[in-house]
Amino acid sequence: MLKNLFKLIFPDLCCGCKNLLLKNEYLLCYKCRHDLPYTYHHKIQHNNTIKKFYGLIPLEFGLSMLYFHHGGIAQELIHNLKYRNQQNIGSLLGELYAKELQNFEPIRSVTEIIPVPLHPKKLKERGYNQVDSFCESIGMHLQIPVNKNLLLRTQYNKTQTQKNREARQQLTQTIFDVNFSAKDENKHFLLVDDVITTGSTLEICAKALLKIPNAKVSILTIAYTQS
Repeated sequence: MLKNLFKLIFPDLCCGCKNLLLKNEYLLCYKCRHDLPYTYHHKIQHNNTIKKFYGLIPLEFGLSMLYFHHGGIAQELIHNLKYRNQQNIGSLLGELYAKELQNFEPIRSVTEIIPVPLHPKKLKERGYNQVDSFCESIGMHLQIPVNKNLLLRTQYNKTQTQKNREARQQLTQTIFDVNFSAKDENKHFLLVDDVITTGSTLEICAKALLKIPNAKVSILTIAYTQS
C-alpha cells in the first residue's frame, strides 16, 4: 500500500526522456531504448575510437557504445549516472552492451577490466566512481574480472571538461600510476571510461598500464563525443 502511494507521488520516469514509464519498462522507455545512438564500433575495424589513438598508444581494440550529442539521450544518461547517483543506469548500459559484445571475438582475450579511477578525495566527495557499475555489469555478463586497485589516480584535480587537449595532457601526465606485481604481467587490460572527448586521460592511463611487462591494452567507453 505504502509502495503504491509512493509511486503515485513519485512516479518512475524514463531516464532518457523524462516521460512516465509503463508497467513493464525499467529506467528507459521502449522508445528511448530503441533510439539509443549505438556506434556499432565493434563491427567497424578502423572505428573512430581506435583512430583517436593512432600513433599515440598501441591498442588491441577500441570501442565506444553510444554517440554523445549535446542534448541527446547519451548525455542525459551519463549526467544522471555521474551527478545524480543513478548507478543502475551504468548497470543497465553494461548489460545492453555486453549482449552486443558477446560475438566480438577480440574481447575474449581480455583478462581484466580496469575502470579509470577517481582520486580518493573525489571518490569521497561523489561517493562512487561513475564507471564502476558499467564495468561490473560488463564483467558479470562477459565473465571478466574487474580490477579497481591496479590503476591509481595519485593527484587531485578539478574537472578537465573545458580544457583543451594540450592542457589536459599536461595535467594528466603525472596523475596516474600503476601498483603492479608479477601476477599482473602478460595480461590484456580493458580500460573503461564514461566519455571520450580528446582522449588524453585514456592515453595517459593506457601508457601507465603499458609500464607492466608484456601488457596489452584496449579501450572501451560508454560514449564517444562527436564534434
